[in-house]
Amino acid sequence: MSVQNNNTEAEFKAVMAECRSLFGKKLHDYGASWRILRPSSLTDQLYIKAKRIRSLETKGEALVEEGIRPEFIALINYGIVGLIQLAHGYVDEVDMTTDDAMALYDKFSDEALGLMLRKNHDYDEAWRCMRVSSYTDFILTKIQRVKEMEDSEGDVLVSEGIDSNYMDIINYAVFGAIKLSGK
Repeated sequence: MSVQNNNTEAEFKAVMAECRSLFGKKLHDYGASWRILRPSSLTDQLYIKAKRIRSLETKGEALVEEGIRPEFIALINYGIVGLIQLAHGYVDEVDMTTDDAMALYDKFSDEALGLMLRKNHDYDEAWRCMRVSSYTDFILTKIQRVKEMEDSEGDVLVSEGIDSNYMDIINYAVFGAIKLSGK
């Protein structure tokens, strides 16, 4: 039996708008300071965010005020940063204006939406029947795959690239954020 819900695109866009707003505010406060992150450092940042989600899911309590949903939001934004860094490389000094960063954010956000719509069509809204903890585990698996590819300097035989893994991380994190928003 298929699960029908025509709200997925709207819910996805709402989460991405929330993420974009936060990204813009952080750009205002810090500039594009993330431009100096090397790929391995960015992967480690994604890892600690996903690992914290898993820890909170397992322990059932947080000693720091931020809960699980803000970490999914962070994963989305760092995933987009990862895509920008893959496309433009890292730098020693910030070289990107706020407008340029926001334009790239929108480009990769639109690509993530397009991928989600294609996959959601083929998988028939299966994400809605999944547990949030599964999104966390899949994200951690994708991060581990990225680490392996980085360590082997991209020498893969049949695997998708790092960019595909970042896109999947973004999409799983959006699903987690949707589910945790109570909709």
